[in-house]
Amino acid sequence: MALRMFNEKATGFVAKMYQRTLGNQLQQYGLRYEDILNEDEAPIKQALELADPEVLIGRQRRVKRAIDLNFKRKNFQDYAPNMEIDIFKSELYDDVQKVKAREQEIALLNAHNK
Repeated sequence: MALRMFNEKATGFVAKMYQRTLGNQLQQYGLRYEDILNEDEAPIKQALELADPEVLIGRQRRVKRAIDLNFKRKNFQDYAPNMEIDIFKSELYDDVQKVKAREQEIALLNAHNK
């Protein structure tokens, strides 16, 4: 019991440090966490297909801007110092969860075929 509590606290501490570090790196280029998800994974690919066109356009523009800023070796805050970005805003995560749940349901329904 005590070991589990210690493990949860240590994991939570490390996760918060990682999130803070990742957030700082993403903020340098004006990206969100969902912008760096691997598009080749099936659930993410399907969630992107189901997403609103505005979400896809915003994602595409942020990625292009990040590539441009990286090429120029500039920081996003140099161009928009007063702009606040919600780095961990979730627009695709709900769709990814639905796709994964659907895949699990299909696997359970087809389990009798094996």
